[in-house]
Amino acid sequence: MAHLLGGEALHLEYPTHTVFDSVTLGISDGDRIGVVGRNGDGKSSLLGLLSGKLEPNSGRVTQRNGLRVGVLDQADTLEDRMTVRQAVVGDMADHEWASDPKVRDIISGLVTDLDWDATISTLSGGQRRRVALAALLVGDWDVIILDEPTNHLDVEGISWLADHINNRWARNTGGLMVVTHDRWFLDAVCTNTWEVHDRIVEPFEGGYAAYVLQRVERDRIAAVTENKRQNMMKKELAWLRRGAPARTAKPKFRIEAANQLIADVPEVRNPIELKKMATARLGKDVVDLLDTEVSFGDKRILKPFTWRIGPGERTGILGANGAGKSTLLGLVAGTVEPTGGKIKRGQTVKLAVLDQQFRELEKIGQDRVREVLARFSTTFNVDGKDLTPSQLLERLGFSRAHLSTKVIELSGGQRRRLQLLMILMNEPNVMILDEPTNDVDTDMLAALEDLLDSWPGTLIVVSHDRYLLERVTDQQYAILDGHFRHVPGGVDDYLKLRAAQESAPLTKPNASTGSDTKADGPSGAEIRAAQKKMNTNERKVQALTKQIDQLHKKMADHDQSDYEGLGKFTAQLQDLESQVGELEERWLELSEITG
Repeated sequence: MAHLLGGEALHLEYPTHTVFDSVTLGISDGDRIGVVGRNGDGKSSLLGLLSGKLEPNSGRVTQRNGLRVGVLDQADTLEDRMTVRQAVVGDMADHEWASDPKVRDIISGLVTDLDWDATISTLSGGQRRRVALAALLVGDWDVIILDEPTNHLDVEGISWLADHINNRWARNTGGLMVVTHDRWFLDAVCTNTWEVHDRIVEPFEGGYAAYVLQRVERDRIAAVTENKRQNMMKKELAWLRRGAPARTAKPKFRIEAANQLIADVPEVRNPIELKKMATARLGKDVVDLLDTEVSFGDKRILKPFTWRIGPGERTGILGANGAGKSTLLGLVAGTVEPTGGKIKRGQTVKLAVLDQQFRELEKIGQDRVREVLARFSTTFNVDGKDLTPSQLLERLGFSRAHLSTKVIELSGGQRRRLQLLMILMNEPNVMILDEPTNDVDTDMLAALEDLLDSWPGTLIVVSHDRYLLERVTDQQYAILDGHFRHVPGGVDDYLKLRAAQESAPLTKPNASTGSDTKADGPSGAEIRAAQKKMNTNERKVQALTKQIDQLHKKMADHDQSDYEGLGKFTAQLQDLESQVGELEERWLELSEITG
């Protein structure tokens, strides 16, 4: 394949450290490259070198003549005086951009909720980021370089971006280079992974799942001293192989080698044992939201729902930006009062929240990390071993040198880790994680997940990081048009429901005029009947989900060389999943009636 862009013997150093030492690499037609590595190891610097925004101390960057390179970096370069329209489509006439299906798709996927004539200065940081991404994608580029493009995108936005990238260029043309901590996105888009570490860039074939296997093999063959990191990545691989078969079928690596590597690795967590421990700490009552609803003025955010949160449950919350996820967390945490229904909390509940702010750390900004740790005398049990605060902090990627650093001088990712440690050391039995992946690299996400695997409490996670949700939670709920409901099939089900919701008619079936139907909507009896049917639908979906889980276990235990037997299992599985899909479509129709 033709060479597009690359670097020869690149050397980059700053007064305090060397970033790269004689690195040679290249992007060819058809390459989709994900860049991973620890915070501070040089991922953004690599993107800057190849895009021409940074000059190497020695070596050179080469590119094909006439190459068009589009770059989205982490800096906000939008002009405050511009409108959203000007930023995205420039001086193009309305008929010009509206007649281009690619442009229409980008606008619909990223900025459809924004006022087209709003000035950039009036937008939030997340909205500005989406406008910048849309403006870049509208352009015609041979190579696109993206630095954390999934920041501020919800699950739907990330899914849309993956589809857009996969369909943007013809087969074996165009080039992509992306830095992101979103591991699902890396698997969905990338054909190669570059790991930046120790002043080098090491290439791997495939997306994140393939990279994990190859990295474990590299560490094992080289007999490296990083045993802690190796064991953690083996555990990650075990989950990839056992818990997400659809994902690991895609990368091109030897399944037998993966199975051999994880033969002695236990399941990532023991849900039965953790639930016993959680019940012992919490009792049977945690938080019950009974017929609860929330309105702000005339705007109804959450329609009446009941949710009984049990001890040891691990729940992921899905929903578009502005759907009401933060309001829901506020109800559970007690910071938001319901406008209807009631909330019951168990007497032993000790709740902690890891939010998107750093409010706790602002008060101790001038304290050194060792001074903060000295305030905690407790230990934290991980895999049967008691760790001191210092040992736990080391496990979270801090070196001894960081102990003398002031909290205010820590990077965003380091502050996030310290914030998590402070929460864990306060020994809560109910924990809410609100976008915990912000500012955290993939290695640290694996360390976070490893800690949570042995945490015996009730966990509620709101995150747009699909990989994290699937990895640390056992069930998912979604907020759809104000309705709070269980999604048995997880993120895939949620995306299907959202797609169906988007394509549904804007008016209710019985709101049409000029017919025999009532113009003022369904009657109270019709609404109650529809609600009853919705509840029945949910019970049926839950029952079918249990059957699907049992079938997955049978398939895992079955002789893998018996293709005929596996084929029968697959047919049964497809039938059950089809039934679930039909029930969920019916649920959406009924939700239109209940409003």
